Amino acid sequence: MLDINKILSADILDIIFDGRNKEYGAYQLRKTYNKRMGIALTAMASFCALLLIGYVVSSNLKDSNKKALVVQDVQLEEVKQEEKKNEPPPPPPPPKPEPPKVEMAKFTPPKIVKDEEVKEDEKPPEVEKLEDTKIGTVNQEGIKDEGLAAPVDEGKGVVEQPKKDEEDYDKTFTKVEIESEYPGGANAWIRYLNKTLQYPQDAVDNEIQGQVVVQFIVDKEGNVSEVEAVSGPQELRAEAVRVIKKSGKWTPAVQNGRQVKSYKKQPITFRLETE
Repeated sequence: MLDINKILSADILDIIFDGRNKEYGAYQLRKTYNKRMGIALTAMASFCALLLIGYVVSSNLKDSNKKALVVQDVQLEEVKQEEKKNEPPPPPPPPKPEPPKVEMAKFTPPKIVKDEEVKEDEKPPEVEKLEDTKIGTVNQEGIKDEGLAAPVDEGKGVVEQPKKDEEDYDKTFTKVEIESEYPGGANAWIRYLNKTLQYPQDAVDNEIQGQVVVQFIVDKEGNVSEVEAVSGPQELRAEAVRVIKKSGKWTPAVQNGRQVKSYKKQPITFRLETE
């Protein structure tokens, strides 16, 4: 039993556990409750503070290491033409041999006149002589007609029929004189990419960059179809294809002065830069 003089200064737990087994455990748990609660609250507050500090530091690091998208349009290098050496002109071709003269007999349309008015050089040739002789407007000595063509009169040329253009302009060309291009040229294409292209987040997180080559068809009206990425990182191909499909009408390719349907390969470069 507690002394009467100590009751006023005794702890409530000492009064409750007076005469009981304080070593059992319940007394110690209640005795140290406030202390344990204070330790738990302090630890929890410290943990929350560490989380907050870590979040702030991580945000600052991300801002400092922010990555920028750089879009490049690859231009084909100009083909350097070899300088032509000054070579002497080739010798003129030998003159063509004159075709052999074919024996010809003058034959004029018959007229009904008196016998004494017929001139000697206007008499029609005998039928037997015409079998192996060409009929013409003048008499000419030469070889017998054996299938040779009569010479062409001077001043008259042979007009050849112009060759037909056998090119099929409805097919899809792989090589053309003037390739199709984005309306406005290279500068307009760069502006379009900077405005439209979105760097895939997975590629940003994994720091993937590189060049994607997209192949597609531009028809005679400039419509784009059959868009396909043929090379480049897999994580970047879908975005490159999306950008080409959304690009609208292009300027068609030209072959022999005609707008034609053709294949087009457009490279798109993805690059991450650290500020």
